[in-house]
Amino acid sequence: MYVERLLTHRLKRLLKNFPIVVVSGARQVGKSTLLKHVLGDAMDMVVFDPVIDVENARQDPELFLQNRPAPLILDEIQYAAELVPALKRRIDRDRSPGQYVLTGSQQWGVLRTISESLAGRAVFLDLDGFSLSEVARNPSNSCWFPAWLRSPDEFLADPPKRLDLERTLYEQLWRGWLPEAQFLDLDVIPDFHAAYQRTYIERDIRMLAGVPDWQLFGRFVRLLAAHTAQEVNHSQLGRELGIGHQTAGRWLEIMRAAFQWFSIPAYSGNVIKRISSKGKGYLSDTGLACTAQAIASPNGIGGHPMQGALFETAVVCELRKQCSTMSPKPNLFHWRSHGGAEVDLVFEYNGVLYPVEIKGNTRPTRRHTTGISAFRKTYPTARVATGLVIAPIERLTRLSETAVAIPWDTGPALALGDLG
Repeated sequence: MYVERLLTHRLKRLLKNFPIVVVSGARQVGKSTLLKHVLGDAMDMVVFDPVIDVENARQDPELFLQNRPAPLILDEIQYAAELVPALKRRIDRDRSPGQYVLTGSQQWGVLRTISESLAGRAVFLDLDGFSLSEVARNPSNSCWFPAWLRSPDEFLADPPKRLDLERTLYEQLWRGWLPEAQFLDLDVIPDFHAAYQRTYIERDIRMLAGVPDWQLFGRFVRLLAAHTAQEVNHSQLGRELGIGHQTAGRWLEIMRAAFQWFSIPAYSGNVIKRISSKGKGYLSDTGLACTAQAIASPNGIGGHPMQGALFETAVVCELRKQCSTMSPKPNLFHWRSHGGAEVDLVFEYNGVLYPVEIKGNTRPTRRHTTGISAFRKTYPTARVATGLVIAPIERLTRLSETAVAIPWDTGPALALGDLG
């Protein structure tokens, strides 16, 4: 079953304006499926292989491109790096839009070369696992959070309804957000995630990063899962595993490059010395985190020490997916003072700061807005919008004069239009 993706409209817009569009993201997030569905009738697709030189593309890239005229989809381009210079020469001769779509699953090596060699010729589109609206089969370009960034007052005047989700919160966190995981029986979900780590994460790293100790690296992945939604540094990870901080830092970069981990920098403003400089890190999928921590069922999340971290991870990932429909995207930070006050997320957009707290509590109150209040007091001259508390609640609720709580499963803001 094909599920319409949030980025479909943006993909089409980019193809109408740029000669090359690079669709990147982790394995199994649906890159090839999206392109086949949207462009299958307009573009042929060549899928490259790490072992086989498909159609002699690596040996003779010029001849390959002569025999495969544009428009063309080049899937898993990291396995045919030799094509990049040849593509550059072709685009320099002809800048017509919509010629090539490239896909890749690692941010180092070839994709980094593409961003450097094809600067001004290619644009990038990052595809993640399913968003909440995609899980609910109700995708829309008019996501609620971009509408909030455009005009909180207009949003509050006519807030959108909640999505009609078939699953409980815990089941969705446990399944995660990879497309295939949405259609499997519940009892095989841990097998799916274990196989994903073994066949995709470890295979990519084995081929491109040369990590020698796989048992130790497996422990590293489990450690990262335990640290999702926390401030993480290399020295801390190294100490907990008994490895050097440089090795821990390199492995963390490998996980980032494979789209399995991302971090959010600290907001500094004008008082750098008072603000923590550590980034806050997140595993890209809550289902993978649950399997890594041996959480055996959805009900196992309730009361688990990671319950709050898993919910926060899911919400942060959701907001990033919604912001991927925007151009430009807002800047994203977290904030924490050395005095202990913190705000989970701070979005910067059009010169305005939008503080967001994430609480896995069905009855948020005014006390859940103390971090937002502290943020306002720290930056009295900044333009700070109404604060948001995102929680598993049934309806939008005002918590204070400057903060509201909103359901985590809020649906598309159809009445407010598309920011993309």
